[in-house]
Amino acid sequence: MADKCIRPLDGVRVLELGNYVAAPTAGRILGDFGAEVIKVERPGTGDELRNWRLYGGDTSMLYRTVNRNKKSIVLDLRTQAGRDIVLDLLAHCDVLLENFRPGMLEKWGLGPDVLEQVNPNLVITRISAYGQTGPMASRPGFAAVAEAVGGLRELVGDPDRPPVRVGVSIGDSIAGIYAAFGTVMALFQRERIGRVPQAERIIDVALNESILSVMESLVPDHLAYGINRERVGGRMEGIAPSNAYPTSDGFSIIIGGNGDAIFQRYMQVIDRPDLAADPELADNAGRWRNRERLDAAIAEWTVRHTRDEALKVLDAAAIPCGPIYTAADIVADEQYRARNMIQSFPVEVGEPEPKQVGFTGIVPVIGGESLPIRNVGPDLGEHTREVLGGLLGMTDDQIDALEAS
Repeated sequence: MADKCIRPLDGVRVLELGNYVAAPTAGRILGDFGAEVIKVERPGTGDELRNWRLYGGDTSMLYRTVNRNKKSIVLDLRTQAGRDIVLDLLAHCDVLLENFRPGMLEKWGLGPDVLEQVNPNLVITRISAYGQTGPMASRPGFAAVAEAVGGLRELVGDPDRPPVRVGVSIGDSIAGIYAAFGTVMALFQRERIGRVPQAERIIDVALNESILSVMESLVPDHLAYGINRERVGGRMEGIAPSNAYPTSDGFSIIIGGNGDAIFQRYMQVIDRPDLAADPELADNAGRWRNRERLDAAIAEWTVRHTRDEALKVLDAAAIPCGPIYTAADIVADEQYRARNMIQSFPVEVGEPEPKQVGFTGIVPVIGGESLPIRNVGPDLGEHTREVLGGLLGMTDDQIDALEAS
């Protein structure tokens, strides 16, 4: 797909004041689909994500990933000059995206009342730990805390051990997705009906609520049946058989055989027609009660086969299954390659020459394969002159003076 393709958000301009993962994820999604995202970073250090998981060079691949398809400018929001330029920029923007603690924008003189005077059509997307209102609004919090308060952490891990965390900042990422979706909704409403009251253009995303929203029937089950769900390791409570199983060559595979019709085929494949015929196992509730017996029977079969052998047999019987991939497996996978889901760019990694590095493609797919990534996360302040000169008409001397201050 040519890089000149028309993207759905072409012509939308976003000013991002966010650090870390949540707001930058929202900005990344908007940028992926065509928005011009101008990321404001502090002088000297920039977004702290630049140094997270930094194994070489001066900018981490985490930053390069989360901040792709953006421009980076440097402004000091602690100074009046920096804040004045933000206001000038917002007069030319469609969206302000931020994830400071509630009240910080207001403290800087950048609250909604001021922004309404600068740009009466601006969409203001705000991400915080607990939202902009309520008794906990002013409290700080990272995604790790939100995942606990939102109910997720209690369900992750084995029942005889303390709760664990998943291996990515899932709370931040989910909040970022909601923030991007909310932003697009506000832009669509503005386009559809014209002038929209500011209250309807302020998108308020809380990390803990974002987690709670994906907890399925956690709360209704408790209120309806008095159930408090518990950790069940590699299983999903109430669903069986669905788990990871060992193979003879030291790998594990995931098999989801919990559908009633699938279960019948599944048991034939593992040479256990007796389980297929057992009326106790005819529905999911019965299978869940017998999950230990089922998992033992399945593992007895998988451990006699290599990973590839087991997957081939299961796939032939249309039983949902798959390998547990590492990053190396993902890079080599033909399905990801066919949909342009790994895209390579030359990147400075602290070696004498730039290195070709693959980055995850754009989701969702439009037109059969991932849209092309335009650029990976930029160097600190790479676009300061371009943006301040091109958008605000500042001269080189003015920009030099600003940087010197």
